[in-house]
Amino acid sequence: MPNRDSNNSNIALLIDADNASPAGIDPVLTVLAELGTVNVRRAYGNWRKQSLKGWVDLVHRYGIDPQQQFDITKGKNATDMKMTIDAMDLLSHGRVDGFGIMSSDSDFMPLAMRIRQEGIPVYGFGGLKTPDGFKQACTRFIDVNALIRAEKAEQENGRQETEGVDEALLHLLIDAYQASKRDSEGFASLSAVGKIAGNRSSFDVRNYGFARLSDMFEAVPNFQTRRNENGQIFVKRVN
Repeated sequence: MPNRDSNNSNIALLIDADNASPAGIDPVLTVLAELGTVNVRRAYGNWRKQSLKGWVDLVHRYGIDPQQQFDITKGKNATDMKMTIDAMDLLSHGRVDGFGIMSSDSDFMPLAMRIRQEGIPVYGFGGLKTPDGFKQACTRFIDVNALIRAEKAEQENGRQETEGVDEALLHLLIDAYQASKRDSEGFASLSAVGKIAGNRSSFDVRNYGFARLSDMFEAVPNFQTRRNENGQIFVKRVN
């Protein structure tokens, strides 16, 4: 049975690199944090192709396992078949609690339907022109281009570099906060924000000279922290 505790859920992201934009990887990982931790990250394609260079540049940065698929016959794509086989292997082992499929290819509709029959959620990520069959087969389908536009708009909304915290880290913290559930006063759970940040990168506060995540947020003037009576810490963006 799949693990229903999202704090410990094991999520697999399978990327059809021929039919997915590398610019979407950050927001896609943020969305998948709703399901759990993306421990399985695989991208499929013929890495000899110049068109996949954008993905090649990201595989090490995001811990993505590149799966080589040669174009054996012109006009035929082995990528879809390999992705499907790997997804079924992961499904049969019973160790994955949710799937993300990054593609605009309708060929993945049967796969999404089969996974959902096991009671496991499938999030699809593709373009606006993705065929409706694949969209409807997914538990949720998200337009990656819309995610990218929203992220760019947020980045242009008055972000400034903070002394002692580099710009890339500040952007990561703000993005994680924006993707977290917040109460009526704008506070989000510190643990939830940290989880989303960790999902998007190999984020560790010790790399920035802090012992705890709460210490980092207390040092960044863009945020304020608050502790409730149970000792739980919450954070709020203030500028």
